[in-house]
Amino acid sequence: MLKIYNTLAREKQVFTPIEPGKARMYVCGMTVYDFCHLGHARVMVVFDMVARWLRDSGYDLTYVRNITDIDDKIIKRAAENREPIDVLTGRFIAAMNEDAAQLGVQSPDIEPRATEFVPGMVRMIQTLIDKGLAYPAPNGDVYYSVHDFAGYGKLSGKSLEDLRAGERVDVDPNKRDPLDFVLWKAAKPGEPAWDSPWGKGRPGWHIECSVMSEHYLGEHFDIHGGGQDLQFPHHENEIAQSEGAHDHAFVNYWMHNGFIRVDNEKMSKSLGNFFTIRDVLQKYDAEVVRFFILRAHYRSPLNYSDAHLDDAKNALTGLYTALRGVDVDLSPLDWTAEYPARFKAAMDDDFDSHGAITVLFELAKEVNKSKSPQLAGQLQQLAGILGLLQRQPEDFLQAGAGEEGLSAAAIEQLIADRAAAKKAKNFAEADRIRNELTAAGIVLEDGPQGTTWRRG
Repeated sequence: MLKIYNTLAREKQVFTPIEPGKARMYVCGMTVYDFCHLGHARVMVVFDMVARWLRDSGYDLTYVRNITDIDDKIIKRAAENREPIDVLTGRFIAAMNEDAAQLGVQSPDIEPRATEFVPGMVRMIQTLIDKGLAYPAPNGDVYYSVHDFAGYGKLSGKSLEDLRAGERVDVDPNKRDPLDFVLWKAAKPGEPAWDSPWGKGRPGWHIECSVMSEHYLGEHFDIHGGGQDLQFPHHENEIAQSEGAHDHAFVNYWMHNGFIRVDNEKMSKSLGNFFTIRDVLQKYDAEVVRFFILRAHYRSPLNYSDAHLDDAKNALTGLYTALRGVDVDLSPLDWTAEYPARFKAAMDDDFDSHGAITVLFELAKEVNKSKSPQLAGQLQQLAGILGLLQRQPEDFLQAGAGEEGLSAAAIEQLIADRAAAKKAKNFAEADRIRNELTAAGIVLEDGPQGTTWRRG
């Protein structure tokens, strides 16, 4: 029985889909004006894990993750680069998809772009105006009137008074309330603009997700996800827009993944402490990065450092080593067997990938002891549900990010030279070669079938 921590309810709740056997999930995606950083990687990997488990649990899932391809940052960056906005966004969408594929992230079923849905946004804004929940301002913008939506603050758990006291909101004479948020921005010279009843302009950020999610998943759907930083104001504003427009519930389960932190500060571009996915993949195997993200529970903060990634590499190496040289029986999983049952129990407890990976390590210990093809098959198949351990062990153990240092051919030759030296009883030379390999980060493992190696 799958339970999900619902941010709106502030508790774990049994997942009961609106339509039996089907699940509909919308996740806020990236604003494409730069390369994705590790915070974006966490969103992609976490909700890829959620999608995989929903499907493995038998749900017919429709997974939508949007792309924001128009906003202030995109316009500013395109102007700085002196390039058309669609060229800028196209380049970074391609880069995002390359990064996601490297991390083993399966593509969402649908990946809409905000610019494709502006007419729908105009219609929803007009509906909100007609209902008295939004108003055109003297400057040509249109604002949502938070005071007129009774449920505002229910996702963040704060009243309007709390929010007014706690938020630093610039005084804007065009707004009736400092917390009112923009639905439509009047056109500025040189900016992209669309026609509307309020004059030329472009949509605010929040309205796009209300419109795109409704288009593909309906006015009321099962799961809405995103990073913890989106809980307020973005997701709070989505609720106000969608429930204000339709007068009924918008989303049943809200999921938010925790921040990635560097020196106990949130990783973000605004703080200048972010690492792009591409930077990290120059140093670490992509599967190590995926493992690093999934080894923590998705709601927990995740501390980034080279030491933590080195530890993740060593841990994943241990799992692959358990499969090395073992026949793997890939018979269908028996979910009543000990390890599959425990893995399932962890994943059904709010997608606890940390607990599931703990089961994988215990299973790997058994494989190391018994060399059982059946247990090895369980290990590989269970890990596969998380997008892990799907390579040949040698491919992982002998790979190096960037392939720096000795080539595989050079290593094999040195191992052969060492074997020849040992055969000739020239143990000093054999030791010298082993030390040379150790200095190059190569770990030798002598066994009855000969010497195997991996990168340390």
